Amino acid sequence: MLQASIDETQIDPGHVYQWRLTSAHAPGGEADAARKDTGLNQVKHFAVAQRAYAEDQGIPTYVATTFELPGPLDLVALEAALLHFVRRHEVLRCLYSPLAGGLFGEVLDPDAVSLTRTEVGPIDTTDDVRKYLHDFFQEVGPLHWPLMVMGAVVRDDSATVHFSWDHLVTDGLSNPLAVRDIATAYTAYTRGEEPQLPPAGSYLDFGRQERQSNGALGADDERLDHWKGFIARNGGFFPRFPLELGTESGRFYPAVHDTVTLLSAADTDLLESRCQEAGGKLFMGLLAAVGVSLRALGGPDVYRGLMPLNERGRGTYAHSVGWFINTMPIEFPVRAEMDFPEVIRHVEEAVALQRRHSEVHFVKAWQLLAPEAYASMHYWPHAVNFFSYSDFRRSPGAEHHASWRPRMHVWTARHNGICLWLHRNDAGLHLNTAYVDTAEARRTKADLTETIAQTLSGVARSGSF
Repeated sequence: MLQASIDETQIDPGHVYQWRLTSAHAPGGEADAARKDTGLNQVKHFAVAQRAYAEDQGIPTYVATTFELPGPLDLVALEAALLHFVRRHEVLRCLYSPLAGGLFGEVLDPDAVSLTRTEVGPIDTTDDVRKYLHDFFQEVGPLHWPLMVMGAVVRDDSATVHFSWDHLVTDGLSNPLAVRDIATAYTAYTRGEEPQLPPAGSYLDFGRQERQSNGALGADDERLDHWKGFIARNGGFFPRFPLELGTESGRFYPAVHDTVTLLSAADTDLLESRCQEAGGKLFMGLLAAVGVSLRALGGPDVYRGLMPLNERGRGTYAHSVGWFINTMPIEFPVRAEMDFPEVIRHVEEAVALQRRHSEVHFVKAWQLLAPEAYASMHYWPHAVNFFSYSDFRRSPGAEHHASWRPRMHVWTARHNGICLWLHRNDAGLHLNTAYVDTAEARRTKADLTETIAQTLSGVARSGSF
């Protein structure tokens, strides 16, 4: 899987179909529905969207995916596969409503949901396909149902399947899971068979457990000491991105999205070996390189940032879609005199410390330790130092990625900072970035990308910065 904007993606023209979820229960129907609590990420995301749209300050966003099905398309089998996917994952057939102090979901019975197909017709050029998909992807949002739209661009010898869903029901790792589920089910239906997929636990059950484990936390709980120490050293809850972006406080700007390849597959393998020789893992080397690159461009000699942690595990929720992400602070020294093995040892220690304290959820810590900001803030307050890494080669179904060619498209209309999403696939190591469209941010982003690439290349060649 490659994470890139739809504008950077080549999709051939073809005949277009759309599918939307329907239900007798949405809204005002009579189908049975079970009420369940939701996850902490969902509660905050929904509340932010409610307030933003009430004040006419909503920011259009989407998380979308495209992938290929080779050969002439069996339209009936694809429709059955899409419906199977929605029925398989409880979080997708849920109606979300605010509740005092939170959010609840009414889970529709699998048989209560169906799909409505619309034939859009032919789209004749690649540019028109891109524009159509970008517009279609924006039809989802957290405050209206359904939270997912699906479609296909069909040609004589292939089809591009695509879907867009709101962050309320997905994280980045849900996208390759969805591709695996849909493509596997499609193949089974074309053969007249039932899909055989591993069991998938419900994200709503996970969310209930998450809220229960954080429910008794108070601001004086010792489990918050890790966060409190970070805040004291950082000067606030959210670590600032340390380089200049040319932004004004409280202002949002049009966003730029782009993707660059940092290393080839062979060089990424070599870099991974260097990280292992230094006693760490690849993502630790990447984090070290980002910290060192920021310092080289004028940032501090201590890296402080936020980093997402995938909480699916390898059991009940390993094959589940949803928002299984906690966000944790991380800090480590990157002084100029330190060599690569020394920095990566500090990163390893920081990651271990982070994981020991990951039982406290980011949203709960924000609510307890920065309550005024939590209550008043629509989005993160300023440009935040944020690092993310995904190895899509380890995704379920990755052995088929050469034929499916999955791509993830994360888009937001406006931004107040910069986000770095590093990701690895069979072609190498890539960096997808979303950042504010200012002259200073464009210069900073270009300099940082070049510095990170040079730093990683240097480590891959010599094992040192």
